[in-house]
Amino acid sequence: MADKATQITGLLAPTVEALGLELIGVEYLPAPGSAVLRLYIDVPEAEAANGRMVGIEDCESVSREVSAQLDVEDPISVHYTLEVSSPGVDRPLFTAAQFARFVGGEAKVTLKLPQDGRRRLQGRIVAVEGDVVRMEVEGLGGQPLAIDVAIGNVEKARLVPDWVALGFAPQKESKGRGGKAAKAPKKNTQPKPAGSNPSEAE
Repeated sequence: MADKATQITGLLAPTVEALGLELIGVEYLPAPGSAVLRLYIDVPEAEAANGRMVGIEDCESVSREVSAQLDVEDPISVHYTLEVSSPGVDRPLFTAAQFARFVGGEAKVTLKLPQDGRRRLQGRIVAVEGDVVRMEVEGLGGQPLAIDVAIGNVEKARLVPDWVALGFAPQKESKGRGGKAAKAPKKNTQPKPAGSNPSEAE
């Protein structure tokens, strides 16, 4: 599966670049008699820094051009569905360079072969050297543990969004545990009559 995704990435990347975008990665998901081909596109990093984002028009134009190319090249022998998507806040990571761009951030990684008895890792991206990503994960007793992961051993990886930093979640309350959202205080309106819905009672 990874080989097919790599083949298709190499085939389609120049087409996407010609549209002023980047093909950051491909997922090829086969099923009996069919498959899903999912392309993740983004704007160049310099343009992203200036506030440009992938829009629906970008996805549509890539879909048109790529569909025409795939019809000619025919790299997939079964019926497939093409999906073109922006990376989103939980963006997938496919290359060492993409990990390096988000050093200091948190990622979830699934490995092809286990390391330290784990196939799934979640932790901070500490550094990237060549094709090796160093991650800091939680070890025994909650102590930080550094694990070096070769890109070739990564089956899939995604950033873990910092919802608080993005402004989509409130700051955690000091009371309580478990990350539950605090209940908003009830407004001081007229008292409910006796016999009101018990589910609304405190």
